[in-house]
Parts: sequence; structure tokens; C-alpha cells
Amino acid sequence: MALAQLELMCENCKVLGRKFMTTTVNDVADYIIVRLDEPSHGLNLLKLQKLVYYVQAWCLALTGAPLFNGKFQAWIHGPVSRTLYDRFSATHMMYDPIDVNGVRPNFDPNALPEADRLHIDEILDAYAQFSGPQLERMTHEEDPWLLARGTLRPSERCETELDEGLMGTFYKGLLEKAA
Repeated sequence: MALAQLELMCENCKVLGRKFMTTTVNDVADYIIVRLDEPSHGLNLLKLQKLVYYVQAWCLALTGAPLFNGKFQAWIHGPVSRTLYDRFSATHMMYDPIDVNGVRPNFDPNALPEADRLHIDEILDAYAQFSGPQLERMTHEEDPWLLARGTLRPSERCETELDEGLMGTFYKGLLEKAA
């Protein structure tokens, strides 16, 4: 990711400081689905999971607080929100396309706080260009997922939650290295 993108993310996320969260993991997922509802984006469950993860990770890095409640687990294919997995598991396999038909009824993207939409948009500007497998490989090289998996083999099942403190510290460190 380019330094200019990281700096812009940091500036836009300064407005995220708030006393309580109103955005949910499902809101973030639905917003991403609506924003990326074009075949050229290749949105599937794998990619959606990783994009939602990066939304949360960068919010932790830039504000010191999560955008939404909900942890990610260190699954074989990278960080996974159990909430999102459970929501889509009956209708989507990992590589099945996801489009606006998968959005919850009555979801209104404009109901999300503007600061949250700006943050998600910044993450999409930086990461939506990558495929699900590319995003998976990226998370497999990053400390939050690696440390949660510990000494497990790549093919071993794991439901250990990623440490949000480590997520924030790791991604904040990427900003500092890029500066």
C-alpha cells in the first residue's frame, strides 16, 4: 500500500473517535457488498471476510478502538468473523460470488455514520483491488494471524481469536515504517 494512501486513511480516521459504536460487522459487510457490486471486483465470501478484517484492523491502528464489536478467528484461510461466516454459510461457499442479493433487507448504507463510511471507503480504495486469495496470502504474512495460530500446521483447524491490541499495534507499526 502506498504511503499516500496510508496517510489519507490516518487523516480520515481521526474523525472516528466516538463514545459508542453503532456500526455492526453486518453493517460493514453490507456496505462493502453494495459498494463492490460489480463483477469486476470479484467479491466472494473469502474476499469479503478479509476486507471486513482490514476495516477493523486499520480502525484499531488509527483510532485505538474497534469500529464494531466482534472478534476475528485465525482460520486456515486467514482471519474470519464467525458472525459473518454463520450469516452466509447456508447460502455461500468460500468462492461463491456475493452481490446485493446478499444484503440484509432494509439495509441503508447512508444510515452508517459518515466517518465510518469514509473509513470503509479508504480501506476499499487500498484493498478492493486484490482478490480473495491475494488478501488471504497477505494476512498469512502478518503477525496478528500468525501469532494467533501459533505452532499449528497450515492445514490445522483453529478458532483462536486474534488479539485486537496486537492488530492495532501491528498496523500502526506499518504506518510508522512507511513514514
